[in-house]
Amino acid sequence: MNPAARAPRRALHGVLLLDKPLGWSSNDALRKAKGLLRAEKAGHTGTLDPLATGLLPLCFGAATKFAQLALDADKAYRATLHLGRTTTTGDLEGEVTAEQAVTCDAADVAAACARFVGAIEQRPPMHSALKHEGRALYDYARAGIEVERRPRPVRIHAIEVVERQLPRLVIDVRCSKGTYLRTLAEDIGTALGCGAHLAALRRTDSGALSVTDAVTIDALQAMDDGGRLALLHPPDLLLAGWPSCRLPADEAARFLTGLRRRVAQADATQVRVYGPDPRALLGAAHITAGELIPDRLLSPAEVQALTT
Repeated sequence: MNPAARAPRRALHGVLLLDKPLGWSSNDALRKAKGLLRAEKAGHTGTLDPLATGLLPLCFGAATKFAQLALDADKAYRATLHLGRTTTTGDLEGEVTAEQAVTCDAADVAAACARFVGAIEQRPPMHSALKHEGRALYDYARAGIEVERRPRPVRIHAIEVVERQLPRLVIDVRCSKGTYLRTLAEDIGTALGCGAHLAALRRTDSGALSVTDAVTIDALQAMDDGGRLALLHPPDLLLAGWPSCRLPADEAARFLTGLRRRVAQADATQVRVYGPDPRALLGAAHITAGELIPDRLLSPAEVQALTT
């Protein structure tokens, strides 16, 4: 047995940008990274299907308190569509339901993609992790049960055609949270009159985070403990771009108990708050009429861990 596998778990606080491999569930990847880092507490920030690869931010310790920020962030994907073929699942795992000739040209593809840029509604696919009466939709789908799903509003910010080698179409998509790329692939196929399914998917960005800064499972496994720890970003990576507020020691202590503090800063809906040490993230807050109002706080022990 690997000696590291017998080592005790430890409290770690930070964010690991992981490049999830093909065929792994998000929970598989989380469990592997958590074990390699011997972390006590960890969570991921949005499920990627096993057939998808790419950016999966993992949160450890105090960073889990801000995981929802990554869940709510806009996402970017590179999607590969197979035109002219539809499947039962909307991706390459399903059985083929229809095949048609593909005759669209570049102008047709551009026009079809443009139809879906902006605010649209999507009906969640049956083969998804969305819950219905406590069960994932894919459980019903595997049992041959169709569940009524209401369309949900999403926003597609941009679709860029990267490659058109029919029947293969590669597009870059920037979209809001909750967007189903397999549904988008099917809808584009329908708009082109030939049908389509999602053949491959890679998440390239989540908010300001990029897959270019991510590490693979294989690389993580090949590192020693020090190398793995060096890859952990501080929890405030998830708060990047927010205005900051720094409090003196006495005010920081009061803020950590949940008390509002007076500050000479403009109103803001999202603020990252620090103590005297610039590494000492205290939590997230907002400012209204000169009052700094806590939203999510770290514990004193977590704050101390960030500065030692």
